[in-house]
Amino acid sequence: MLLIVGTIRLPAENLAVARPAMRRMVEASRAEPGCLLYVYAEDLFDPGLIHVTEKWTDQAALDRHFAAPHLAEWRAAWPAFGIGDRDLMLYDAATSRAI
Repeated sequence: MLLIVGTIRLPAENLAVARPAMRRMVEASRAEPGCLLYVYAEDLFDPGLIHVTEKWTDQAALDRHFAAPHLAEWRAAWPAFGIGDRDLMLYDAATSRAI
Protein backbone atom coordinates (compact mmCIF):
# COMPACT_ATOMS: atom_id res chain seq x y z
CA MET A 1 0.00 0.00 0.00
CA LEU A 2 1.22 3.50 -0.81
CA LEU A 3 0.30 6.61 1.19
CA ILE A 4 0.66 10.20 0.10
CA VAL A 5 0.42 12.67 2.97
CA GLY A 6 1.07 16.38 2.99
CA THR A 7 -0.28 19.82 2.25
CA ILE A 8 -0.92 22.35 -0.47
CA ARG A 9 -1.47 26.03 0.16
CA LEU A 10 -3.49 28.69 -1.59
CA PRO A 11 -4.63 32.17 -0.60
CA ALA A 12 -7.60 31.84 1.75
CA GLU A 13 -9.60 34.27 -0.39
CA ASN A 14 -9.36 31.79 -3.30
CA LEU A 15 -10.85 28.83 -1.43
CA ALA A 16 -14.41 29.41 -2.62
CA VAL A 17 -13.42 29.53 -6.27
CA ALA A 18 -11.08 26.52 -5.93
CA ARG A 19 -13.53 24.22 -4.11
CA PRO A 20 -15.42 23.05 -7.25
CA ALA A 21 -12.14 22.08 -8.94
CA MET A 22 -10.98 20.33 -5.76
CA ARG A 23 -14.26 18.43 -5.62
CA ARG A 24 -13.89 17.30 -9.25
CA MET A 25 -10.32 16.17 -8.57
CA VAL A 26 -11.26 14.22 -5.43
CA GLU A 27 -14.32 12.58 -6.98
CA ALA A 28 -12.46 11.54 -10.15
CA SER A 29 -9.52 10.22 -8.12
CA ARG A 30 -11.78 8.23 -5.77
CA ALA A 31 -13.32 6.54 -8.84
CA GLU A 32 -9.93 5.30 -10.09
CA PRO A 33 -9.05 1.62 -9.78
CA GLY A 34 -6.62 1.16 -6.91
CA CYS A 35 -7.64 4.29 -5.00
CA LEU A 36 -8.48 3.34 -1.42
CA LEU A 37 -8.68 6.88 -0.01
CA TYR A 38 -8.42 10.38 -1.42
CA VAL A 39 -9.08 13.37 0.85
CA TYR A 40 -8.54 17.12 0.79
CA ALA A 41 -9.27 18.76 4.15
CA GLU A 42 -9.11 22.45 5.04
CA ASP A 43 -7.06 23.20 8.13
CA LEU A 44 -9.30 24.58 10.88
CA PHE A 45 -6.71 27.05 12.16
CA ASP A 46 -4.69 27.98 9.06
CA PRO A 47 -6.96 29.28 6.27
CA GLY A 48 -5.72 28.29 2.84
CA LEU A 49 -3.83 25.23 4.07
CA ILE A 50 -5.23 22.01 2.56
CA HIS A 51 -4.24 18.65 4.02
CA VAL A 52 -3.92 15.88 1.44
CA THR A 53 -4.24 12.19 2.26
CA GLU A 54 -4.19 9.48 -0.38
CA LYS A 55 -4.04 5.68 -0.13
CA TRP A 56 -3.28 3.53 -3.19
CA THR A 57 -3.13 -0.24 -3.59
CA ASP A 58 0.17 -0.24 -5.47
CA GLN A 59 2.59 1.69 -7.69
CA ALA A 60 0.73 0.75 -10.88
CA ALA A 61 -2.45 2.39 -9.57
CA LEU A 62 -0.53 5.48 -8.53
CA ASP A 63 1.20 5.65 -11.94
CA ARG A 64 -2.21 5.54 -13.66
CA HIS A 65 -3.38 8.33 -11.35
CA PHE A 66 -0.36 10.47 -12.22
CA ALA A 67 -1.20 10.02 -15.92
CA ALA A 68 -4.94 10.73 -15.52
CA PRO A 69 -6.41 13.69 -17.43
CA HIS A 70 -8.17 15.04 -14.32
CA LEU A 71 -4.80 15.35 -12.55
CA ALA A 72 -3.35 17.32 -15.47
CA GLU A 73 -6.41 19.60 -15.47
CA TRP A 74 -6.12 20.13 -11.70
CA ARG A 75 -2.43 21.03 -11.91
CA ALA A 76 -3.06 23.35 -14.85
CA ALA A 77 -5.57 25.26 -12.68
CA TRP A 78 -3.10 25.86 -9.84
CA PRO A 79 -1.82 29.25 -11.07
CA ALA A 80 -5.38 30.61 -11.29
CA PHE A 81 -6.04 29.53 -7.70
CA GLY A 82 -2.70 30.79 -6.43
CA ILE A 83 -1.53 27.34 -5.35
CA GLY A 84 2.16 27.62 -4.72
CA ASP A 85 3.44 25.72 -1.73
CA ARG A 86 3.15 21.97 -2.06
CA ASP A 87 4.61 19.56 0.49
CA LEU A 88 3.65 15.97 -0.27
CA MET A 89 5.46 12.80 0.79
CA LEU A 90 5.05 9.25 -0.50
CA TYR A 91 5.22 6.38 2.02
CA ASP A 92 5.37 2.68 1.25
CA ALA A 93 3.36 0.92 3.96
CA ALA A 94 3.92 -2.82 4.12
CA THR A 95 1.38 -3.39 6.90
CA SER A 96 -1.36 -1.55 8.72
CA ARG A 97 -3.30 -2.05 11.95
CA ALA A 98 -6.14 -0.35 13.73
CA ILE A 99 -5.24 1.70 16.78
